[in-house]
Amino acid sequence: MTEAGTALDPELAGLLHHLAGVESVPALLTEPGGPERLDAFCGGLLPYSPPDVPVHDLEVPGPNGPVPVRIYGAGTGGGSPDGGSPALVWMHGGNFAVGSLDMRESDQLGREVAARSGGVVVCVGYRLALDGVHFPVPHEDVLAAWFWTRKHARELGVDPSRICLGGASVGGNLAVGAALFLMDAGLQLPAKLVLAYPFLHGELPAGLPSIRPASQEREAPAMDELPPSLRFTDEDCRDMVENYIGGPLAMASSYAMPGHADPAGLPPAAVLACGHDDLRFSAEAFVEGLRAAGIPVDYRVERGATHGYLNHSAALGVVQRGLQFLADQLAHRGL
Repeated sequence: MTEAGTALDPELAGLLHHLAGVESVPALLTEPGGPERLDAFCGGLLPYSPPDVPVHDLEVPGPNGPVPVRIYGAGTGGGSPDGGSPALVWMHGGNFAVGSLDMRESDQLGREVAARSGGVVVCVGYRLALDGVHFPVPHEDVLAAWFWTRKHARELGVDPSRICLGGASVGGNLAVGAALFLMDAGLQLPAKLVLAYPFLHGELPAGLPSIRPASQEREAPAMDELPPSLRFTDEDCRDMVENYIGGPLAMASSYAMPGHADPAGLPPAAVLACGHDDLRFSAEAFVEGLRAAGIPVDYRVERGATHGYLNHSAALGVVQRGLQFLADQLAHRGL
């Protein structure tokens, strides 16, 4: 486990003024100039050049129609010519209702992780919970992308035994839900779960035993420095989940809210959490469950980071550290 300092990262803190007076990000996006303010908060005005990696867009077949994917990797065939590269099937976050393959948490991440790891990243444009779309549609889109990647692994230059599954925030939820399905169906599991600040519980866990060494005092997330637009309330979480499942929280299956499932039998995991995040306890509860089941976990808390910080420009050092953690996990330089 690796932890940084306790204060909000100074580069992130220096961008907070772009959110002055903003009560919520969705509300900001409806205001004149709102998208530009949000991009400025995410470091969009800072100098940054993405790494030069091959990128290929296509659609893969799924039970609900074609699923867009964007593939990042070295060489014209994707990974290494000998077919030995690792791969990561990755889902962006966005409250189940926003986000796309173009957001930094998808596109920038795909380019950076592929370049840093030497592997292949397959980012999935799953259907959002909008206009009557609910679980299990996004879950099935993720499984469709997973099955396609495994089937075409050799064409991508990828070792089928080295394909990982992961995502950020609700994308982490989709990744763990898909892994649970694969486990229950007796199918090939991912080599590893690679998760960034995952949201896995319909209700936020609280009062958990510490997953830190006994010599370290348990600390709640440090939240006082954050504006309301970067906070999550219990009501926010409930609304997000009920929109996703299309009904009351009690309807949610373990594939929809995988933090409540028995994790025994899941593959090893790498979990990146944020120190300034109301949702951090969801990640911690999941890590504790995995360790109690005897499953190896690499757990990193970036104490200076806020939820969703991988949507910031990689011009920021804190984003660089998070991307390197994910790339190391894909390259098996971690767990």
